[in-house]
Amino acid sequence: MIREYYKLPESSAVMRFLWKCAGGDRYLLERATYSDQIKYMCLGGIVFATGALAGIAGGYAFYTIFEPRGSAIDNPIDFQTICIAILFGIVWGLMIFNIDRFIVTSTGKGDGTEAITMGELKSALPRILMGMIIAMTISKPVEIRMFKTEIDIKLREKQLEQQAEYQKKVDKTYADREKLLTAEFGTIAQERNALNERIKLAEQAYTDNLMGKAKGIVGGNGPLSKALKSQLDDLTNQLVTFDKQNGKDLAELNKRKDFLRIEKDKARADNTKIANGLDGLLERIKIAHEVAGFWISLFITLLFMAIELTPIFFKLMLTKTTYDYLAENRDELIKAEYGIEVKYDYYKDKQGVEKHLVVNHEAEKLIFEKIKVTEIQKELTEYAVKKYKEREMSKIDNNLDAYINSIEKNEQSS
Repeated sequence: MIREYYKLPESSAVMRFLWKCAGGDRYLLERATYSDQIKYMCLGGIVFATGALAGIAGGYAFYTIFEPRGSAIDNPIDFQTICIAILFGIVWGLMIFNIDRFIVTSTGKGDGTEAITMGELKSALPRILMGMIIAMTISKPVEIRMFKTEIDIKLREKQLEQQAEYQKKVDKTYADREKLLTAEFGTIAQERNALNERIKLAEQAYTDNLMGKAKGIVGGNGPLSKALKSQLDDLTNQLVTFDKQNGKDLAELNKRKDFLRIEKDKARADNTKIANGLDGLLERIKIAHEVAGFWISLFITLLFMAIELTPIFFKLMLTKTTYDYLAENRDELIKAEYGIEVKYDYYKDKQGVEKHLVVNHEAEKLIFEKIKVTEIQKELTEYAVKKYKEREMSKIDNNLDAYINSIEKNEQSS
């Protein structure tokens, strides 16, 4: 707008975009002062920056959630997950941007002074709490990205610990299952094991005798050797007979042992996969707190809270300027155009709080017209009934018999 005493510089596209981000009225800002334009541009810049940071942080968080699980150290970038994370990050950033924009535009000027009173803080408390929650959701993904190297090392240590712990559990579980399986076939297994032990001892005695290792006995294929060989053959035959008699049970035992061994090998193979699964967002946030410590983590969160809450406190500290008076004038003109009258501090409620009285003149006018039309219709109906009654009475006076006959005909036809 051009004035003789004051000329505003022409607003750029970027400035107008940031005005929209802050919820400013372009028409009024182009007719206000340059300081108003800069204030709302800075305010919109904070809102836009918060939304952009939220989009980046959300994208990284979603990538961490959806990325393929693997070693925390050797974890290559997955481009399919990147595309998904970018999509979710944009949606998340726009959502936070709109929430921030709503928070900023719905925050009033308070009492119009630079001081923030307790009453202003109470009224802004819901918006402050929302801003704090948003700041925390932004700060945590940024925090785990800042300490990614340290987190990856700690996370890999935890994965290896988990792998070793899982290995112990697998070994213990399957050892217990094997004991139960052996106990189920206990008698047969014990007898066969005992027979095998006797065969081993007989083989050892026979071999020692042939080699001359037994004390006081000359080696060679003598009578003792033949007796030991006969004993060994007898035990071997007993084992063959035993296997034949208990073949089905032994086959079932061996089959179940083999199946158990296969299951154990499969569980061992899944060990690495399960340990690599310990790579979620929650685990990384926990490790970030351990790595960064309480104070650094708190400082990062407070930093984002300051960025997020700055527009709210900024608006509470703003004094009324030309833009605000123009906005009030615009609101009053629109209300006057539509017949809305506000009587400020018109009455007090039960708690003694002063309230405004809103008078909707257009609505009252319409209601008044409707009431009057209804009243006129009632009067006309009454008048018509009165005239109809007078006409019927004149018919009876002129010819009573004809009137009675017409009534009887109507009754018969009905």
